[in-house]
Amino acid sequence: MKSVFAKRSARPDPELLNLKAELLEAQGDLAQAYRQFDQALDPELVESCVYQISAVKARCNYLIRAIKERSPDGLAAAGLEGTATWT
Repeated sequence: MKSVFAKRSARPDPELLNLKAELLEAQGDLAQAYRQFDQALDPELVESCVYQISAVKARCNYLIRAIKERSPDGLAAAGLEGTATWT
């Protein structure tokens, strides 16, 4: 006999999954920006890379905050335990 109070299968939040996918993409963009910075020789290109790194870090920080706010069971669900902030 099945219990009336059986646990329902939790459906993943599509918005949360989308935010996590965006964060993974942003982390890849950050790695690429650092590679470009490492190879830049011209001072203007170095400056451009610094701005790009700063912009991608800001995007990562936003996505981390959004994931933490949206996670139903806190930070563990987001996979972002601790203070995850790009500096």
